[in-house]
Amino acid sequence: MAVKTAMSKSPDVVVVGEDVGRGGIFQQYKGLQQEFGARRVIDTPISEATILGAGVGMALAGLKPVVEMRVVDFALCAMDEIVNQAAKVRFMFGGQGRVPLVARLPIGLWSGSAAQHSQSLEAWFAHVPGLVVVTPATPQDNYSLLRAAIDCGDPVIYMEHKELWGLQGDVREEVLPLGKARVVREGRDVTLVTWSRTVHAALEAAEKSPRSVEVIDLRTLWPWDRETVFASVRKTGKLLVVHEAVQAAGFGAEIAATVAEELGVPVKRLGAPRIPVGYSKPLEDEARVTPERILAALA
Repeated sequence: MAVKTAMSKSPDVVVVGEDVGRGGIFQQYKGLQQEFGARRVIDTPISEATILGAGVGMALAGLKPVVEMRVVDFALCAMDEIVNQAAKVRFMFGGQGRVPLVARLPIGLWSGSAAQHSQSLEAWFAHVPGLVVVTPATPQDNYSLLRAAIDCGDPVIYMEHKELWGLQGDVREEVLPLGKARVVREGRDVTLVTWSRTVHAALEAAEKSPRSVEVIDLRTLWPWDRETVFASVRKTGKLLVVHEAVQAAGFGAEIAATVAEELGVPVKRLGAPRIPVGYSKPLEDEARVTPERILAALA
C-alpha cells in the first residue's frame, strides 16, 4: 500500500528485484506491475549485487528505487554496493550526488527456515555511516515509515520482520518522521527499549510483570531517539534493552552504553545467544527471545 501510494504520487518511484512482477516473496508488490508496468516494477536476474548496484545507479540518475532483497540474509551478497557505494556517495562527492534508495531487507527468525534465513543483522547497518536504518513493528508503522523512507533522500535500510508479514490492522495514510520512537506502554519502575517483532513479546511480558514497565518501540535504529529514551529512563531509573538479534555486539549495547554514560543508571541487555538458528523447533526455540525470557530479565 505504501509503495503503491508513493508510485501514484511520483513517477520517479520504481521497484526493482526478483519476482516483484509476481508480487514478491511476501506479496507486498501484488498487482503493481499490472498497474504501473514492467518499466517501473522491474523483474531482475538472481544476482543481489546486480540488483543493488542497479538501484544505486537509478538513484544517482534521479529515480527513487525501492530495491527488494527478499530477506536480509540474501543481501549479504550485495554488501559492497550498500556499504561502499550507497552509503558513501553523498560524503565522497560533497553532496553533489545522493542515493535516495530504499533497500528492503527483512530480518528475524522465520519459523522452520534455519540458519541462513533467520538472521537479525540490523546492527551491521547501524554501524555504517551514511545509512538510515528502520525497523517497523506494526502495520501502521510499516506504512508510515516506508512512505518516509521513500521520501528520505538518503539510502535507507528498511528491515521488516519476516514473521510480521501476516500481521493485520487498520492503517491511516500518514507519514511518520524517521528517528522518532513511540512509547507503547506507560510505566514507572523500569524502561524497556526494543524494536521490530520483539515489541510484541515485550508488551506481553510487561503485562505479566509485577513491575510497572514502560515499553518504547524505537522504530528507527539510526538515527535513534535518544530524547524519548532518556526522558523515560530519567523517570524510571532503570533500563532493559531487548532485541531478537544476537546479544553480543547487538545494537542494544549502543543504547545501554549511551544511557549509562549520560545518565549513570543501571542497565541490562537481553538478546539471542551467539548461536546459529537451528532448523528443528527445539533448536530454533533456543534462539528465540520470548516473553518468558523478557519477564525473567525484568525480575
